[in-house]
Amino acid sequence: MDITRSSPAPMRVVTAPPEAPDLTVLPAAGPLPGPPEVVLSATAPLPGPPEAAAPGPVPPTAARPAAVRGLLRDLLALVRPGQWVKNLAVVPLALLDVRPWHPGAFGQIGWAVLGFTLASALVYVVNDLADRERDRLHPVKRNRPIASGRVSTTAATVLAGLIAASLTCWAVAGPAWHWWPTALYLALSVAYSQGLKHVPLVDAFIVASGFVLRLVQGALLVGGRISEWLALCVFALCLMLALGKRRHEMTAAGRAHRPALRGYTLAFLDHLVVLVAALTAVSYVLYLRDDAALAAGASFVTLLSAPCAVFGLARYLQLLLVEEGGANPVHVLFRDRATLVNATLWAVLVSVALLLSRL
Repeated sequence: MDITRSSPAPMRVVTAPPEAPDLTVLPAAGPLPGPPEVVLSATAPLPGPPEAAAPGPVPPTAARPAAVRGLLRDLLALVRPGQWVKNLAVVPLALLDVRPWHPGAFGQIGWAVLGFTLASALVYVVNDLADRERDRLHPVKRNRPIASGRVSTTAATVLAGLIAASLTCWAVAGPAWHWWPTALYLALSVAYSQGLKHVPLVDAFIVASGFVLRLVQGALLVGGRISEWLALCVFALCLMLALGKRRHEMTAAGRAHRPALRGYTLAFLDHLVVLVAALTAVSYVLYLRDDAALAAGASFVTLLSAPCAVFGLARYLQLLLVEEGGANPVHVLFRDRATLVNATLWAVLVSVALLLSRL
């Protein structure tokens, strides 16, 4: 008997607890009951809160009308309809010396307003095309349609061509050779855009001369007499506003965006603005005394408007020199409460005087 071989160990009997059923093995009869299975597909979005879903692209059919409306709005802003009130305020002054008034005179004034509105719109588009690079340096002008890039140079050129064609039709359809003030205005505006706007003082004088040409255009079409004192008053008033605008530009954006501002200083502009304001007041009073075609009672009522005119000038100087505003005369007229009330009172007095003179 070989004792080197190990004998098999005796078998041990171990008592184990009963096994738990294996739940990982499904019975053959069918699946266990449970929650419904969620099936994901390529077309169904993942479930989640509404804000978690990424916004989808805007359909081209919905984006195109919005883009067209935006372009039309920018094209309208390019011709500056807010500035058309200058024509409504200056051209009808020719009616002051028309006696008696007749319906044809109002029609001719409307025709003159239409012509200068087209001419000024054309000038605005051409100037914005020429000044688009400089306007980008200005804190406010850089938001203009062309300077900001919302309107391309091609679209602006097409718009200028359409306005020029409409202006040609206006000149042909009107009385012969009565359109020369508008043509002269366009010639001065082209010279202004091509280089005269960079010459100090000349730039402001050209702007003021354009308003005198508006007055002349209205007087030609209604057959009225052009008062020298009234023309001087309009010129001095508009020159004051042009110089005031340049002063505000110097304080707001410096001299980089307008080369002509290098020929001005704030002190020099302050003296010029006050000097021209005094000339405006004197010429207005002299017009009332010497040239206004008014009756005796109407003259007294109109002379009451002189303090309103002086107050309006003083209020503008206050906004310009004290409050550092007054850059846009149209906004001053319609947004400043004191100016608006004063202008309304002045208009009422002048209207009463005109009605008394025609009784």
